[in-house]
Parts: sequence; C-alpha cells; structure tokens
Amino acid sequence: MALERKDRRKGKWTEKWRNKYRLVFMTDDTLEERFTFRLSRMNVFIALGTLAIVLIFLTSFLIAFTPLREYIPGYTNVGLTKRLYKLQLKTDSIERSLIAKEQFIRNLRDVINGKDLTDDKPVVGDTIKRYGNIKIKRSLEDSLLRLEVENQNKYNLYKIETIESGSQKKSSLGGVLFFSPLKGIITNGYNPAIKHFGVDIVAKQNEAVKAVLDGTVLLSSWTLETGYVIAIQHPHNIVSLYKHNSAILKKVGDYVRAGEPVSIVGETGELATGPHLHFELWSDGNPVDPKEYITF
Repeated sequence: MALERKDRRKGKWTEKWRNKYRLVFMTDDTLEERFTFRLSRMNVFIALGTLAIVLIFLTSFLIAFTPLREYIPGYTNVGLTKRLYKLQLKTDSIERSLIAKEQFIRNLRDVINGKDLTDDKPVVGDTIKRYGNIKIKRSLEDSLLRLEVENQNKYNLYKIETIESGSQKKSSLGGVLFFSPLKGIITNGYNPAIKHFGVDIVAKQNEAVKAVLDGTVLLSSWTLETGYVIAIQHPHNIVSLYKHNSAILKKVGDYVRAGEPVSIVGETGELATGPHLHFELWSDGNPVDPKEYITF
C-alpha cells in the first residue's frame, strides 16, 4: 500500500510538470485568435533556464572583451595608467630641473656677493684598504647561522635542485607552477650562444604583462637598449625580467601576486623591432629556457 501511494504521488507530480496548457492571444474587440502556444511547466522551466544562461554568457562576454568593463567598479583603463605613468615621469623631470636651476641661482648669488661656492654633496673619504692583510676566519656564530639556514630548506617539497651537466649548470624548476606572463607568438627563442637569454613574445598592443610568481619588484627602470624594464625577485632564488615595455605599473619594493599586471607591452629601446615582450627567467643566477616551464 505504501509503495502504491508513493507511485501515485510521483505520478501526480510528473503529470503536473507534463500537463499541457494553451496560451492564446486574442484581439479585445473581435476576440479573434492571433497566436496560440501549447506549454507545460517543464517547457517553461527549460526556456527560462536557457534564457538565464544566455544572459549570463553575454554579460560575461561584454565585461571581458569590450570597453564596457571600464564603467564597472574595479576595472581600470590600461591607457589611463600609461598616461599617469608618463605624467609622473614628466613631473620628476621638472622637479630635477627646478632643483638644478635653484642651485644655479644660489651659486650665482654667492658669486655676486663674493662668497665661496660650496658643494652640498658630502665628501666621501678614500675607502682603499690593504685587502691582502685581511684574514677571513669563520666564526662560531656564522657556522651556526649557515647550519640553521640549510636545515630550513632541507625538507622543502618544492626545493629547487641544481644539476651539473658538463661545465654548464642547469636549474630544475619542475616543482614550481608558473603563471604565463603573456599569451602570444614566440618569434625568437632562448639561445645563450648569441647571448639571447630569453624569449620574444609578440602580442596585441597595450596588452597587460603579468607576473609569473609572487615576489618583490627588484628593478623598475629604463635603459637605452631595452627600454622600460622590470625585474621581480621570487622565492627559491628565481628572478623574472620583462623588457621593451611601453609602461611600467609597479615600482621598486612593491609586492606582486602571480597573475597581477606589472607592465604594458611595447617597443621601447634600440633593440626592439616591434611591439613585443622580451621575457627572461633566471634561477640561482643562471638563465633558463622559459619555454620548458611556461606555456605562452
């Protein structure tokens, strides 16, 4: 009897979802039928669910791939950050120029008044030492500190090992998960023979370059050959370099997370032949091929 009741309840529930209903659209004056739809609760539920999924997909697409995301709180404009950085550089240049002009006016006033010119910079004394007479002796405290540091990394599951192959050292980074700095096409690979210690990645203009691991910004500068350069120090004695950027979003000392934008793709520097990123990966002071550990 209990099973029969359960079957009846189940049958009634399924019948309610499958029962057909007629939706009729009629004119108010002549009562003429215009449209007629046969619907059930199941059809209505499936239609509403499909419509919700499509709306969610379209909204995500608009936010991710269109300029509309700039109007959403939390998203920034890449071009605005670049302009702010350029304005900051101009401000620093104007400040240095004003300081130099103030120093010139102050010296000119001293000359007119008959005073001696003074240099505000402190005089650095001679630091030449006779290093041949220095005897290096390891102290007890130094030995204990070395032993403590070695024991800290002794049982680390992600410890980076150094393998010697012939006369060249090669770092094994198999236990480290890297974030891809940029999605694009590699046009020039790793070749230490010609002193090309990284890979050149071509991508769209104004694409954001992301950090491959958590770390601290070690270098944020500009050079004549490589343009805007940023270097990040990561755990396990790993350093990543990003060259030829059009703008740098971080300064020295900033802590960044893996996947966080640190610069913008560009073509600055005399060695740049077009908009691209020159990316280098160093481990224990030795360059490694980024393609062996990162998918671009």
